[in-house]
Amino acid sequence: MRKINYIQETQRIVEFIQNKCQKSGFNKIVIGLSGGIDSALGAALAVRALGKDNVIAVMMPYKSSHPDSLNHAKLLAKELDISYHIIDITPMVDAYFDNYAQDTDVLRKGNFMARTRMCVLYDFSAKNKALVLGTSNKSEIYANYCTQYGDSACAFEPFAHLYKREVWEISKHLNVPQQILDKKPTADLWEGQTDEQELGIDYTTLDKILYQILDLNMSDEEILSTSITKEQLELVKRKIKLSEFKRHMPDMLD
Repeated sequence: MRKINYIQETQRIVEFIQNKCQKSGFNKIVIGLSGGIDSALGAALAVRALGKDNVIAVMMPYKSSHPDSLNHAKLLAKELDISYHIIDITPMVDAYFDNYAQDTDVLRKGNFMARTRMCVLYDFSAKNKALVLGTSNKSEIYANYCTQYGDSACAFEPFAHLYKREVWEISKHLNVPQQILDKKPTADLWEGQTDEQELGIDYTTLDKILYQILDLNMSDEEILSTSITKEQLELVKRKIKLSEFKRHMPDMLD
């Protein structure tokens, strides 16, 4: 993997956030805090960029969310000394599925939950004259592990260039609570769910393959000579292809 000076990179991201807000005429950020590593890093960077009084956190649990998710989000908010709001999205989500989509599956419901949360964030954005901060990382953007117009919707993405392992490293540098650093990443869509389980590959291997493809432009033969299996490589290449449309604005006729 590439070598990054995490002190310099942190400062670069902080300046990026400051510049985006200044150019847009906003001085506040609103961010969805899930209790996970990505939103934790986003909040920590936003505080460094704009100060604690200009960062608004919103926690949006569903009735099946693990209690640790909300507890860890609260822990981070208190560590950063930022204001936070808890909005239970259960009534909003259930109103739709109970009345109009009783035949749903976990994927559809999970996507709907992600988009519901983003609707809440944008309403907070309008109310507080604040920009919605994105919390996506490069690994998940290229591995098709995001919901279009859900967690991928935002005013800007401050660390979409970082791989998941790099998100962990910068989070350590910024003293994100150990409970968040140590927990298995999860979208918390159902009991026992983890990101790596859903992805079908661990983040260390995923990051390695993505780095070899995207940054080093290595051939399949070269990648397969680095302890990566054919099945792992094909899985990641398939995910990159399937998620390509999510990385572009909708096509329009000239």
